[in-house]
Amino acid sequence: MEQHGVWSADSPWLREAFAALPRERFAPGRLWRWNGLAYAPVELADDPDGWFGELYSDADASVVTQLTDGRPSSSLSAPSVVADMLDSLRLEPGHRVWDVGTGQGWTAALAAWRAGPGLVVSTEVDERLAEFARSRLGAAGLDVEVLVGDGTAAEPPGGGRVDRVHATYAVEAVPWSWVAAVRPGGRVVYPWGRLGYVALTVADDGQRATGWVQGLAQFMGDRHGPAQPATGSAAYAAVRGDAEPEARRTVDRDLAPLEDWGLRFALRVAVPNAVLFTARDADGLNAWVHDGHQSWATFVAQGDGEPSLLLQGGPRRIGDEVLAAWAQWEDLGRPDLYDYGVTVTPDAQWAWQGDPDTGPRWPIGHPHPATAHTLPAANTLPAGISSR
Repeated sequence: MEQHGVWSADSPWLREAFAALPRERFAPGRLWRWNGLAYAPVELADDPDGWFGELYSDADASVVTQLTDGRPSSSLSAPSVVADMLDSLRLEPGHRVWDVGTGQGWTAALAAWRAGPGLVVSTEVDERLAEFARSRLGAAGLDVEVLVGDGTAAEPPGGGRVDRVHATYAVEAVPWSWVAAVRPGGRVVYPWGRLGYVALTVADDGQRATGWVQGLAQFMGDRHGPAQPATGSAAYAAVRGDAEPEARRTVDRDLAPLEDWGLRFALRVAVPNAVLFTARDADGLNAWVHDGHQSWATFVAQGDGEPSLLLQGGPRRIGDEVLAAWAQWEDLGRPDLYDYGVTVTPDAQWAWQGDPDTGPRWPIGHPHPATAHTLPAANTLPAGISSR
């Protein structure tokens, strides 16, 4: 963590909390490691060096702690991301905290270390995980209440408003109950969809929350929410099947910027249900895109100075949508992810770039990508609260 420069000067308490509550105290005796074909168990009892190696391999690496039907269903998030999200929460002693998605209880423990006894309530949908977290929190001597329930659909626990909501699983649209649970001026920090996390500040009237993207990371999704399109070549192959291209044309642009995470994040904002991955061969960079349903596209490098090919199929021309979003990103001056933010109201949510009131906007939760002009004009919306 020190070598990565993770510790925030604004939150020196984090380093103390991590030392007092090390990750291993909240890890089960069986972890899961991807071996290239499947997830294989790593047992503390049989292979302690491997177990600790998996747990502390990288400050930027999450660790799979539970499988369901052969796929990860719970994990310990990367330490660097946990630290940055808690720093973004701006947590102070005495704050009341709703921790949504207890998991193994580590983030609830760190929040309780800072806030104080009896001030953190955590909600977990999986009864087995909730019981595990209770045992580990109790062993650490922390007074944290762990409730079983769907945090996305639940009302705030305990009555009254909290100062902070901290979510540990990804949602595309923020449940309004999270915002309604927070006092004016309080904060909601949450993972946004497949990529990134956001810190919202609740307005004085409690009727909206606005804030900036804080970082880049991938999180497990809401178990009961809409399924996110899977990533990887197998998911693309499942969408395309053996279909031949329905549209084919050349693309007279270098595909290399598709490896730029600033562009990748901009595509995530403007075409939120598109999954994109890349790989290089002797001709250059190739890219594959799909929406998890029926639409797909392939960008094929041809080498020797020839323009790339765009092949597409399905009801949407998702490759054209990617190119349009790419052009818009360039027109905006190639902003990075920290230039984007989110605004949430009881009736609508949208992402914005540059400025919450005057910048371009993209709706969140809309079934298809749309550009800023589909939303109300900036001057018809109330003034925003923004923070980093």
